[in-house]
Amino acid sequence: MRDTRFYNNRVSLNVLANSIENAKDIYDVTEGHVVIGLLAANYTDIHEAVHDVQRYSEALDGAISLGLGAGDPKQWKMVADICKRVTPEHVNQVFPAVAYTRACIQDEHGFINCLVKPSDKLGYVNIATGPVSAEGPAIDIPVRSAITLIREMGGNALKLFPLKGLEKRVHYIKIAEACAEEGFTLEPTGGITVNNFEEIVSLALEAGVPKVIPHVYSSIIDASTGRTRVEDVQKLFQIMRKIG
Repeated sequence: MRDTRFYNNRVSLNVLANSIENAKDIYDVTEGHVVIGLLAANYTDIHEAVHDVQRYSEALDGAISLGLGAGDPKQWKMVADICKRVTPEHVNQVFPAVAYTRACIQDEHGFINCLVKPSDKLGYVNIATGPVSAEGPAIDIPVRSAITLIREMGGNALKLFPLKGLEKRVHYIKIAEACAEEGFTLEPTGGITVNNFEEIVSLALEAGVPKVIPHVYSSIIDASTGRTRVEDVQKLFQIMRKIG
């Protein structure tokens, strides 16, 4: 893992880009406190995916996040297969496939998050995020138990998706408190905008979470061009500097 500002601060961004130029602009405006998401769902050919990860990595000092694509469990194997050939700095994976993915990575440095869903039960998360389990009933377990299993499988962070902004504010706080108690990274994802970003990140920091990686995607993308608005990223970075 490179010596990066992405890991050396309490708050770092995860955003998309529609080109290397867009990605470079984002990287510059955030002073490196970011990873750029490349989504497995956008590729049908493994070689093309690996090539893009390599191209973007070279342009951005390795600041790449390999994602599933809207948390699609069917993309778990594509993500793992890419990791067999190249090690992205940051990897998104469904709960049941974290250990498999850790085994695919050729060194110890790849940072793997683990996708869990919010539960209707306070202090719990739903770990049924794989291609089979996601089709069945929820599998709700205490957050701290989920973190223990994630660690055992070689995961580095709890990715909470879909967060749906602050729709389940109390549940989110309880999850953040558990991450704080366990000294574990939290990655809130889904429904985060320029307007609610500060509160969502602040709640996690106030709970004592050691590292927060908010994913901010569609809300800052220009629908007509597919380009992530650098001016919005700059606003997010200014908030990060204020609270982080």
